[in-house]
Amino acid sequence: MRMSVKTVAVAAVTLSLGLSAAACGSGDDDKKGSKKLTIGVVSGWAEGEAATALWKKLLTDKGYTVDVKTLDTGPLYTGMARGDVDLFLDSWLPGTHEDYWKQYGKKLEKIGVWYDKAPLTIAVPNYSPLKTLDDLKGKGSQYGGKIIGIEKSSGLYRVSSEKMIPAYGLKGEFEVTTSSTPAMLTELKKATDAKKDIIVTLWRPHWAYSKFPIRDLQDPKGAMGQPDGVNTVARKGFSDDQPDVAGWLKKFKMDDQHLGSLEDLMENKYKGKPEQAVDEWLKANGDWAKQLTG
Repeated sequence: MRMSVKTVAVAAVTLSLGLSAAACGSGDDDKKGSKKLTIGVVSGWAEGEAATALWKKLLTDKGYTVDVKTLDTGPLYTGMARGDVDLFLDSWLPGTHEDYWKQYGKKLEKIGVWYDKAPLTIAVPNYSPLKTLDDLKGKGSQYGGKIIGIEKSSGLYRVSSEKMIPAYGLKGEFEVTTSSTPAMLTELKKATDAKKDIIVTLWRPHWAYSKFPIRDLQDPKGAMGQPDGVNTVARKGFSDDQPDVAGWLKKFKMDDQHLGSLEDLMENKYKGKPEQAVDEWLKANGDWAKQLTG
């Protein structure tokens, strides 16, 4: 979901320098055919965490050593552009991550789209009287003037605050608050457990839709933008250096059933234990997974 390039420059430089230092001594020639891969992931982005855990297992089974780096989105894109991160499986294009692609796209390559319709959303509990984003007008005092958001550097925050708020005439009445994705989900759980009103920024696919009694507000003005594709992107030259892996990833597609069942295991049954979640998921989806690297 969702980071824009704004506000992350200092963190990007700091963390990417750390990655570069760790990679010292390994030139571009060492990357060709290497069995060591680094995959970047953003904490709290369930679809990316699920896809990354799955591919770590699949690649490990093929003899690769996979290092998963948890980074904010800005440093992650910077790391790929510098060649310190090989892959990122949660790039939202063309819209949500357009700022990053404009800045770094010439130093990256698109491998493939693995989930093709991923919208940014504004969600409310099923019991809410609100039906569309038009219904927010005049209701600010009932919600403390707050739409609960995620990281300020996120594309979701940028779109909801800079496009949706003005499009529906909500300036001065509502603000999109910033925190983190886990903090937003905690607030959502508290509110729905207590049957209280809440408005949150969210996106699909996300396990929250099966975990909590929530639904999306309709967006008749299209202010939240058209659905993106969830892409696998890589450092420039990756396909030449790793033709087998790139070929496997180009075949990679997930539908709601496959992704939702894996996310559910990771977020609910095996929280904090992604390897166990993937192992159980593969017992039920082994044939499907085998064709990816077959």
